[in-house]
Amino acid sequence: MAATLIGFDAVWKSYGQGEAKVHALAGVDLTIKRGEFVAIMGPSGSGKSTAMNIIGCLDTPTAGTYSFMGIDAGRLDRNRRALLRNLYIGFVFQGYNLLPRTTAAENVELPLIYRGAPARERRELAMQALAEVGLVGREHHTPAELSGGQQQRVAIARAIVTRPTLLVADEPTGNLDTARTHEIMELLTRLNRELGLTIAMVTHEADVAEYAERTIRFLDGHVASDSSKLEVA
Repeated sequence: MAATLIGFDAVWKSYGQGEAKVHALAGVDLTIKRGEFVAIMGPSGSGKSTAMNIIGCLDTPTAGTYSFMGIDAGRLDRNRRALLRNLYIGFVFQGYNLLPRTTAAENVELPLIYRGAPARERRELAMQALAEVGLVGREHHTPAELSGGQQQRVAIARAIVTRPTLLVADEPTGNLDTARTHEIMELLTRLNRELGLTIAMVTHEADVAEYAERTIRFLDGHVASDSSKLEVA
């Protein structure tokens, strides 16, 4: 049985004071195991984005425990959480967040620069990551010379170049048409399967969530449902 990677134990996240206090998360319990591909859904204000920010170590609980790889990540200070993100978590967003005047390879190298990797190693790993997302021959193109789907592939290559344990994907197909959406989702499914990459993905699209093996739905700060294709099978 796969080991637990992510654990929420009675996690609360509150904002404001007094009568203006809002509970974005209200005592959430959940676990995600290594190698899972999980879709996280819910209407606006349901708590899904707050949960993802905590999962990605971008935020911390007000109460309860958030554990990542057995570490009580919710109690880490800002610098230690940044280190944890740098070492173990990759991010893909709806907006590709690529540097416009740099090539695909240079964009993919960025996380390795932050790690202090030497130039030759950075380039070799970037080229490997671009090959893994199907962009051989596009390494020296700038974002303006790439389609939306290709730009998102560059963003995914940048997220996986450090071989993270977890990929956090926030509406990764939100800016893409139907055909490109399915291409990107097939790519993420393959990376999950071939690299053993754990993926936590926020989406509001049911057809996109279908690519995940498990779907967690949030409502009013609670987990409203948690279903797995394996359980259904």
